[in-house]
Amino acid sequence: MKAISILAAAGMLMFVGNTAAQAKGCIKGALVGGVAGHFMHHHTLLGAAAGCIVGHHMAHKKEEEQKAAAQKQRAAQNAH
Repeated sequence: MKAISILAAAGMLMFVGNTAAQAKGCIKGALVGGVAGHFMHHHTLLGAAAGCIVGHHMAHKKEEEQKAAAQKQRAAQNAH
């Protein structure tokens, strides 16, 4: 049963990883957190909620870093 759950989660992660996340990281984080929570004393929903929060935070952080890098690159181009 655990092998089926792992394979299903891996398949979902591949599907979610190839599409644009509508919820800015929440979907992927929820899947990972749900699987982790399931194996940690059957706290699937708690893991999914925490994963969603962390995934959203990480996506926002990555987006901010990309904006800063683009702004820095534009400033360097304008200086020349």
